Amino acid sequence: MKNLYNIRYRLCLLLTIAGLALSACTGLPDGIEPVEEFEIDRYLGTWYEIARLDHRFERGLSGVTATYRLRDDGTIEVINRGYDDDKGEWREATGKARFAGDSSKGHLEVSFFGPFYASYIVFWLDPDYEIAMVTGHNRSYFWLLSRSSQLSPRRLQELLAIARDRGFTVEELIFVTQEDQEAAASEH
Repeated sequence: MKNLYNIRYRLCLLLTIAGLALSACTGLPDGIEPVEEFEIDRYLGTWYEIARLDHRFERGLSGVTATYRLRDDGTIEVINRGYDDDKGEWREATGKARFAGDSSKGHLEVSFFGPFYASYIVFWLDPDYEIAMVTGHNRSYFWLLSRSSQLSPRRLQELLAIARDRGFTVEELIFVTQEDQEAAASEH
């Protein structure tokens, strides 16, 4: 009986630790708030990645886009696509997103790996839904997205100042090459 108790105790402890670790990936970084009055219908469609902080899942990719589509079950299909410069081919990952809570706030959870979700926080969005800044559960994740593949140097500097003020290390950003990728992405 004592062994059964130990096994149950260890299993409960393991599940609790795993749950806490997973919930940490869906939280908000200190001082970052999702945009209010978020309208998912206006956010849907294709966004071009202008800049990002480096992560292995996007390393070496150019022409990166993210496309969001509403699914019949109310979740959002997420298609991330980029050109692998080393392999000379397009890579694509399909996932799903759902609201982390209130659907009027730009805080979603996205999953590309089964039941595991991570925060997707739209913390800055222009009123026309043409430019967005997104982070994850901490400031090591950052994406600057735009409906067009290029931003003017002046506009880019304004946006980088906002990101810097929010605590992101803009000096470490990778600026994504989108040359000739816009036409190729639209053919897909």
